Order: sequence, then C-alpha cells, then structure tokens
Amino acid sequence: MPRRLRPPPRAPLTCCRRRVTWLSGVRTHRATATGPAVRPQDSRLQMDYETKVFPRTGGYGRYNRAVVVFSWFPDFAVMLNLFSDVFYTAIPEFYHCKPDAQLLPPALLPSNLSRQGYLNLTIPWVNGSGLSHCELFKYPPNASDFSAKFSRERVSCTEGWEYAHAAGLHSNFVTEWNLVCGDYWKIPLQHICFMTGWIWGYILLGTLCDWLGRRRCFLLSISLSCLFGVAVCLSSSVVAFLLLRLFQGAMLAGVFVSSYIARLELCDPPHRLTVAMIGGFFAMFAQLLLPGIAVLCRHWPVLQAVATLPLLLLLSYWCCASLFPESPRWLLATAQILQLKRSLQEFSSRNGVGLHDDVYPGETLLSEIDSAFGEDCRPAFFSVLELRRTRVIWKNCLILSFTLFIGTGIQYCFTRNLHSYSSNFYFGYFLRVITGAMACVFICLSVNHFGRRGMLLLSAIITGLSSLLLLALTQYLRGGLVLVLSVVGLLFSQALAMLSGFFACEVMPTVVRGGCIGLVLAAGCVGMAASSLMELQNNSGYFLHHVVFASFAVLSVLCIMLLPESKRKPLPDSLKDGENQRRPALFLSRPDRDNLPLLCARPARSEYNPENYSCLVSATRRMLTKDKLPYRIAVPTDSPLLSDSETLENDSVRGRAGVS
Repeated sequence: MPRRLRPPPRAPLTCCRRRVTWLSGVRTHRATATGPAVRPQDSRLQMDYETKVFPRTGGYGRYNRAVVVFSWFPDFAVMLNLFSDVFYTAIPEFYHCKPDAQLLPPALLPSNLSRQGYLNLTIPWVNGSGLSHCELFKYPPNASDFSAKFSRERVSCTEGWEYAHAAGLHSNFVTEWNLVCGDYWKIPLQHICFMTGWIWGYILLGTLCDWLGRRRCFLLSISLSCLFGVAVCLSSSVVAFLLLRLFQGAMLAGVFVSSYIARLELCDPPHRLTVAMIGGFFAMFAQLLLPGIAVLCRHWPVLQAVATLPLLLLLSYWCCASLFPESPRWLLATAQILQLKRSLQEFSSRNGVGLHDDVYPGETLLSEIDSAFGEDCRPAFFSVLELRRTRVIWKNCLILSFTLFIGTGIQYCFTRNLHSYSSNFYFGYFLRVITGAMACVFICLSVNHFGRRGMLLLSAIITGLSSLLLLALTQYLRGGLVLVLSVVGLLFSQALAMLSGFFACEVMPTVVRGGCIGLVLAAGCVGMAASSLMELQNNSGYFLHHVVFASFAVLSVLCIMLLPESKRKPLPDSLKDGENQRRPALFLSRPDRDNLPLLCARPARSEYNPENYSCLVSATRRMLTKDKLPYRIAVPTDSPLLSDSETLENDSVRGRAGVS
C-alpha cells in the first residue's frame, strides 16, 4: 500500500486559527465603527459642552468676563428694590395721637399751656413707653379738675397721629396711611404679599428660563419690573400698594434668577464661586448705599423712583444683545442648533479664537455639531415637572430647599435678640449687612479648599448650635454673650443661605436648572415670610418659631451628608448627568486599607479607538505582531505518550489485521 503522508503539526494550525480569529474581529469592529447605525441620541451625549465646546470657543475669555461683569449690575438693582421694603415699613420710634379739641372741656384753654403740658392732659401716659400710641383722654363738658386723680374716659385716636421721622424717611408706607394701632396688621401683611410675589416669580419665571431661555426671561422680567416699579410710585391706596408690590416682587425674582443662572453657565469650574460671591458683594453694596439714599430722598415715592432707575438702565441690555447673550450651554442642552451656531461664532470671535481645529484642519466645531445632531434634530425643552421621574435630582433639590429655608427663617431669631440689645434701627441694619459681607468672605476663602458640602455642613452645625444655646441659656447669659451668639448665628445662617443657592445652581442640570433654582429660592422666601407671620401675631409664637427652626437646623446636618460634591466639576447638562451624581465618602479612607471592590465596575481597556480609523488600524497591526496576546489557546508543553508517527503506524497495523 502507498505510504500515507504525515499531517502537519497542530501548533501552526492553532496560530493560523488565532490569526483568522483576530482578522475576523478586526473586520467586525471596522464594520461597526464605519457603519451608519449610530443613533443621534448617542452622538448628542458625546458632544459635551464643558470638554469639547467651551475650550474651543475661548473658554473663560475676555468676552465671557465682560458678560459676567454686566450680569452683576442686575443684582445691585434687584437688592436695592428688595431692601427698600425695610424703609417703607419701618415704624417710627415715637408717635402718638393728635390732640382733639372736641374731647376737651371749654374751660381748658390750650394757649395757656406749654406743648408738653397740653400733651400730658390730652394723651394718657404709659409707664415704660411714654405717651400712649393709640388713646386719648375724653373729658366731660363741665370738667374743671385736670389733675391725675380725676377719672377720665379713654378713647381711640380721632384726628390721626403725629410721627417722628422714620428711619431715613420723613414719610413712608406706615405714616402715609396711618398703619398703626388697629391697622398695624397691614404692615406684616405687606411684607407677606411682597414675599409671595417673589415665591411665584421664582417658580414661574424660573420655569420660563428653561422654556424661553435666560435672555428672553431676563428681558421680560426687567421690562415688567420697571413698569410695576413706576406704578408703585403712583399708588394711592393700601390695596393698590400691596398688589403692585406683589407683582413687582415676582418680576424682580425673574431678573435675579435669570442673571444668576446665566452668569454661572458662562464660567469654568475654577471661577464659578468667585463670580457668584462678587455678585453677593454687589448686593451688599446696594444695602450699604440704601440708608444714605433714603436720607436724601426723604419721601417713599421718591425712594421708589430712585430704586427703579437702575432697572430702567438695564433696559439697555435689550438694545445691545452682546451685553447679555443667550447661554450657549442651554442652547446645546436643548438642541437648538441654529441659535447655538450663531452663539458659538459670536463667543469665539469676541474671545479672539477661531473654530478651526489645529490637529484636524478639515474638521471644525460647527461641522462636528452637525454630524452629532443631524439634520432632523428638533429642540427638546423640559420643565420642573420632569423631577417626578428622577431620584437624585429631586433629592438634591429637596435638601437644598430645606437648608435655604432654615438659613433665611432662623435669622429672625438672631435679629430679635439684636433689637433687645439695642433698639436703634441702624444698629441692627448695618450689623446685618456686615455679617452678610463677612459670610461672603468666609465662603470665598473656605469653599474652594474644603468643598461645598463640607462648608455647608459646618454652617448648619454652627447655626443650629448658636440657636440652641440662645434658646436654652438666654436668661442665664450676660448681654455681651447673647450679642456674640446672635452675631455668630446671623453670620453662619447667611452663609448657609448663600451657599445653598450656589450649591443648587451647580448640581441641577441645565435643562431644568431654572425651575429647580426657582423652587430652592422660593423656599428661602418662605423662610423670610415666616418672620412676618410672627409679627402678624404680635410675636406670640416666637418661642415655638425658635424651637422649630433650631430643630430643623439640627436635622439639616443629617440631610446635607446625602448631597454630592460639585467642587471643580463641570455643570450637569442633561437629566442623566444630574442623576449620575453621587455623594462622596464623608471621611477619607486609610491608604493601607484594601479598597478593592467585590465586582469590577470599570470597563476593560480596549486597544481600539472607534473615533479614529487610523488608530484602529495601527492598534490592530500592533496586536497582530506582538507576542503577548489578550488570550491564548493553551498548548500542552509535555510531549504526548505517543508521537504522531507512532499513532499512524498503530492505525495501519490495526487496518491490516482487520483485512486479514
């Protein structure tokens, strides 16, 4: 029989199979990388604003800085109108009823008495406060004894009141319509109406920021706030004043929230905190100027007109769009491609950079946007109602609303102690402004170093501790210690409020940032209105108010630990980005501790780069040529019991035996 040929060794076959397998894998990956089955949503997610768009338009260049500077002026105008309410509702320290000659007997001749003697005969004297604020003496017609032992009837004021000058003003909302005694309740009601306007303005116009954009909402709010500001000057009744202030407060809230969001969306992570706090210093500067402006104006309509004047100047932003442009981050997040291209061209040209890429000259940022979104891309707008389908975003919004509510509401507990220490209006006013400026400085120096969450936690702890000490030990402490605790509590409560609003703007996604920030700031206005509710009841529920807010401050310490950390991190743009935020560990783990997870969550590194075909080819060539492959079919190192030649000979012998 002819001799059979020996088959080739198995090892080369294994290598050939290995190479064919790699080639087939390369073909499969190449077809997947170059195929048209790429969804527009996936490409849209790859177009990250912070890393791919913002640096190529100049980053935080000179034009971005100029726009940020112009966004600080609305804060000055808004705070000038907000804190003018303190002067409108300030009750004069000394006031009493006007003497009524008809209540006096004919035998009493006022010309024979001095001014003080005449007042002592016509107005009752109240121990500890001087002349009565709300009552007059009524004498019988035949009275001749005017001594203190003579019984006289007491009646309410009939001819109005005489007032000393209010704080900085000769006339204000209180003295204009005599809102004292029986009508005192209308003063806290005015502040509640004003804060109600701010609450509705934050919620509605904040949502409008997500639908119409930052610029359109700003222009709408600034126009209507000017209109209502002028109308307040012309109000002729208490009801008209209350309603007009309510609507003006709503529009001022829209001005503040739109400018605040647009300012932070134009910054890179290292400059966000500084930019926000400088806006806070503009607000403090407006509060410092307000007493001097009130002294110069003398009457409340003039002060209202002066406070409205900066709002009228801000209407120039309507004519010059470059002073307050639309946020390109919001345009990209909502997929408004045409407006986004025009905005990016304006920002890049004014920043002095081109949109061409130096590494790939044929590729531009605009063409990448076209390829990522496609021609059939439609804008997608979101509202705050989308929070119903989220978990992390809703939790962050709820916690920060709670902390801001505490930060604004508990300030009344500290300022009331200041009034008991000194009844001077300017003492409490300027101390509040100084502590606010110190809170801004504290945030600037500490938050970028220790993180947002850590400093928010520290502010909540010190605020709650100061409140608890005042609640428990006020009657045992000296006046100086009460003043120190009140100032410390006021300082850190303002820091808690400022940092809560800033923190909320950083962790909320761009598509719903306006509505979420509106909810958080509206909760802060509810806390501010709580003090007016106490005054509406003549401070009868002050102790309960103090206990509730001190308990809330302690509870907020536990809630803050659930927040993520946003220090030097990009702003989230989509709802998915907002949901992917996770809270860091509270304490750093030891370096010698084994921190390996049970399951590896990090995907394995791939040698392929689907974004670049040349990298794919070079990576494939390297893998085909190098010896160490990702996997290898095990080849036995020991020689088998029978070699290949012996196996063939045994088979041939068995065949011959079978034939025979």
